[in-house]
Amino acid sequence: MDFTEEQIERYSRHIILPEVGGKGQEKLLNAKVFVLGAGGLGSPALMYLAAAGIGTLGIADGDHVDLSNLQRQIIHNNERIGMHKALSAKKTINELNPDVNVITYEERLTADNIREVLRDYDIILDGSDNFPTRFLMNDACFFEGKPLVSGSMFRFEGQVAVFDPTNGEPCYRCLYPEPPPKGLVPSCQEAGVLGALAGVIGVLQAVEAIKIVLGKGKPLTGSLLIFDALDMSFRKVKVGKDPVCALCSDTATIKELITYEAEVCEI
Repeated sequence: MDFTEEQIERYSRHIILPEVGGKGQEKLLNAKVFVLGAGGLGSPALMYLAAAGIGTLGIADGDHVDLSNLQRQIIHNNERIGMHKALSAKKTINELNPDVNVITYEERLTADNIREVLRDYDIILDGSDNFPTRFLMNDACFFEGKPLVSGSMFRFEGQVAVFDPTNGEPCYRCLYPEPPPKGLVPSCQEAGVLGALAGVIGVLQAVEAIKIVLGKGKPLTGSLLIFDALDMSFRKVKVGKDPVCALCSDTATIKELITYEAEVCEI
């Protein structure tokens, strides 16, 4: 493709990188990335994906902007309190980079509609904050053959991993076979979370998605990256493929999406 003069200037710091160049930037502009949640993790991920020139961004979030969100959900602002998060995120992205086509989904994703939504995208980012939604996303990505960049955070700790069924890598269920019982793990609303931690984890998710688009580096497939903000440490834990995984093994018993309680897209 031929870049405009404005695009050459906008993406100049990418284009001069040998690992990216003009061909890599073209890949980014042609890429389609879906982000579940325009909240704590989705906010920084969306902003950096948009700044990088990802051509199409899908955003799903059925929630509205609340004052308590602004401590970490930097894609929104005071003037947008009460607005749909997906629409607020779209407005910020449009102001940041007009090259990006933003598609919003202002409804709850469920087992009935999620596969149809994900089908149009190359890479999926999960920024949800509850286990039922994470399992729903993992299973849908497995059935649709989409790489999933998973992020999570709790208090002062965050985690990032990539699950890619197209390469025979472990899925989320290889790490966590089933959702924990309801009420066992408190939510961020109940336990709190360091606002800036969301920026670290969300940006790492964006980095992984960009690497996958470019086909450069080694994504976090088969690994779980854990960040502890209190002692400023990263550690990488190997995630092996479960030979009896209910979803991705040769003896899999899950053949369709499972509806768990609290299938919501809140961050």
